[in-house]
Amino acid sequence: MPFVADLPPQLQERVSCAISAAVKYGVPVNIVLAVAEKEGGRPGLWVRNANGTHDVGSMQFNTAYLADLSRYAITANDVAAAGCYAFDLAAWRLRGHIRDDRGDLWTRAANYHSRTPQHNARYRADLMRKAAKWADWLEARFVTRDVTQTRPAPQPRQTEEARSTAPSMDDQGKAR
Repeated sequence: MPFVADLPPQLQERVSCAISAAVKYGVPVNIVLAVAEKEGGRPGLWVRNANGTHDVGSMQFNTAYLADLSRYAITANDVAAAGCYAFDLAAWRLRGHIRDDRGDLWTRAANYHSRTPQHNARYRADLMRKAAKWADWLEARFVTRDVTQTRPAPQPRQTEEARSTAPSMDDQGKAR
């Protein structure tokens, strides 16, 4: 993929999958990339948490969330596998936090890690730094749009030549 050619090979799948998942679930790409970097997972990785759950795979998806997904036959082994599936699940989960949780965008995104205020605050601060770095990386390689800015959409410009050669219309919209 040409847009990730400047990345080390071990990051190319992470970036490609994160971008695809973010677009699919309507989540800011830089946030998915920041979570992927922050979690630091890899296919097949299982990390046991103090509460008895595990963080699994590339996006360190917590097994506590798998109970809700069992009706779709999604298992921890699916999440642990190589490929983009773990990124899709993480982006789906981030979308839910961003859409449904309280707080600012960064607190809601940091809920991916924890809703406990002190854990969330620490994760949030690092997530913001990483997301800013990824936003700069994306800006240098893609046409991007800041969805937090409210600007009217650009209107197509018509050149003077096009205006002078365009047929003039009568009051009923017919060409003269």
